[in-house]
Amino acid sequence: MTSMSLPYIHSLMQKICFIVVLVFLHACQKKEPPSLLSQALVLAAENRYELEKVLSFYSQDPGDSLKYRAACFLIENMGHHYYYDGEQLEQYQNYYKALHNHKNKSADPVAILDSISMLYGPFSLKNLTPKYDLKELDSAYICNNIEWSFKVWEEQPWGKNISFEDFCEYILPYRIGDEKPTAWKQAFYEKYNHYLVPLSDSTYSGRDDPVVAAKLLMGSIANPDSVYFTMTAPAGYPHVGAQTALYQSGSCRDLTDFAIYACRALGIPSHIDFMIARGDNNADHFWISYTDKSGELHVQDFPGSFRIARQDGLRFDPKAKVYRYTFSVDHHTRNAIMSLDSSAPSFFERPLFKDVTIYSSGYYIQELKIPSSQIYRASTKGKIAYLCLSRQMDWIPVAWASFDINNLSFKNVQKGSVMRVATWENNRLVFQTDPFSMHYLSNEITFFPRTGSLQDVVLYAKFKLDEENIYRDRMLGGVIEASDYPDFRKKDTLYVVNEVPKRLNTSVPVNSVKPYKYLRYYGADGTHCNLSELAFYENVKDTAAVKGKVIGTPGDWQGYGTHEYTNVFDGKTWTSFDYKNGSGGWAGLELEKPVKVGRIVYTPRNRDNYIRPGDTFELFYCDSEWKSLGTIKDENADSLLFKNVPQGALLYLRNHTRGVQERAFVYEGGEQKWK
Repeated sequence: MTSMSLPYIHSLMQKICFIVVLVFLHACQKKEPPSLLSQALVLAAENRYELEKVLSFYSQDPGDSLKYRAACFLIENMGHHYYYDGEQLEQYQNYYKALHNHKNKSADPVAILDSISMLYGPFSLKNLTPKYDLKELDSAYICNNIEWSFKVWEEQPWGKNISFEDFCEYILPYRIGDEKPTAWKQAFYEKYNHYLVPLSDSTYSGRDDPVVAAKLLMGSIANPDSVYFTMTAPAGYPHVGAQTALYQSGSCRDLTDFAIYACRALGIPSHIDFMIARGDNNADHFWISYTDKSGELHVQDFPGSFRIARQDGLRFDPKAKVYRYTFSVDHHTRNAIMSLDSSAPSFFERPLFKDVTIYSSGYYIQELKIPSSQIYRASTKGKIAYLCLSRQMDWIPVAWASFDINNLSFKNVQKGSVMRVATWENNRLVFQTDPFSMHYLSNEITFFPRTGSLQDVVLYAKFKLDEENIYRDRMLGGVIEASDYPDFRKKDTLYVVNEVPKRLNTSVPVNSVKPYKYLRYYGADGTHCNLSELAFYENVKDTAAVKGKVIGTPGDWQGYGTHEYTNVFDGKTWTSFDYKNGSGGWAGLELEKPVKVGRIVYTPRNRDNYIRPGDTFELFYCDSEWKSLGTIKDENADSLLFKNVPQGALLYLRNHTRGVQERAFVYEGGEQKWK
């Protein structure tokens, strides 16, 4: 064995240790997943160079360290954002422009949308090209957005009370949803910043509070006369984008977007809070929220007033869950779902949100535990369970949990909605429970399974009528009068409406003492003489109403002739009279000859959700899936009788002839109870 000097051995050992360390570190690096930033750069493909230019630009000066972190935040989360491009996208923006141009005239959203659809074809995302931010946005656009965002954050007096984390989520983002990206911040800043000039005065009370700034700004630009709200929108249309949002026309989502653009362009952190589905309606809802410097949450339905969230009535509207849009993805939700399932409902595939239910909901429970005895199958352990809300005949996933039949629970759920649990298999919901609801106060869970008992049901509506109470209540005190004089200077009362109508057509017998030539309905004070139909019959059993010349007080509240007194006798229960003044309105008939009145039939102003004679209706009950109980078509009746209906089941009445508003219900105590 050849001898070696100690210095040589020591040097050799150092080299060996160095090599071992390198190998060890390399092995460790192989086990660690790539960072979010490096993943994003790889996914950017050919656009990687543009993103690296941004990172390089902000890594040169140590003073730009926050801007570098902001750039990393944007790029790391860019992979979850995309938009659509195409000619039809631009064409349909004319819808919002038309609403804006006609909001004080004869704006009819349905007619406008129909015209645009005829001109450009039905809107469809299939006609557009999806584009991905990582592969499309250039360095100039990203840097410009960062510079403007930091400018307003640093220059506004409340900026010192905005954390970097909140800045990144609620000021920095260059987009709101899936709208086409534009350089909007400077334009909005220059258009609206002058409203905040009073805050430059160091003596202005609360100038360092972002909610004070938001109230000042919204109070200046939230003019109800400049806003046109409608729930009518092109089905599937993406977020409208900054330029179109300036029209301040469209749905609650569109109006919320406008307010968010304005606030964020001026350095006011603002959030889009929303419910995926209402618990008592078929719509979603979006609104704006702001956090003041003390941490209190304020909410606004633009262009409405500000309310403290914990005192807001919206807290008690049934909705199960409330979320807040974020630019960053919720990795906990995404990783948890994808680790157990290969796919998820679209809302949960890209969880760009955070759960804010506890801040925006009253009557919520911290843990909604599903009894194992009510779960259909035990073979689903190890999957994801979804809590779903009812929307027409569909079920909308609104919350998730790991499926464990012995311990299945959902966190922070508002009570009061009809819900059920499902898993997601082969890109569809597979239900695991019957529908159920939880009582607001007792926390008692009531399931709606079909039972062995059967019952007969009489139905008067396909959708809850609570939202029409204003119209039904306006009939109270209305008077049906008869006279021999066209001006009714002398008149007799035939009938006074003393009960709220419960059906489409209310028929009442009348024994007029003599024949009359003039007949009318005179609305109670403050009711705008709201009425849809009125018919007079000589005899109780007559089926043909008396005819005559329609007379009444001209002028409708809308101002463009769609709700005139003539609607009361047009034979259409879905049109109505809405007199221009609160009081003094009436609608009647001048008969060819005097007649005695034996019966009166009247219809309240309504939204066409009653049973309309001549339509075809089908009743369903929920037994895992919706199952039919048959169809009925009656040319004359405004009610439906279905026999042999399972007691305790959730029911659903579909109108195959017309309309879209339908809602699940149960039948209890001889009445429809809407869910």
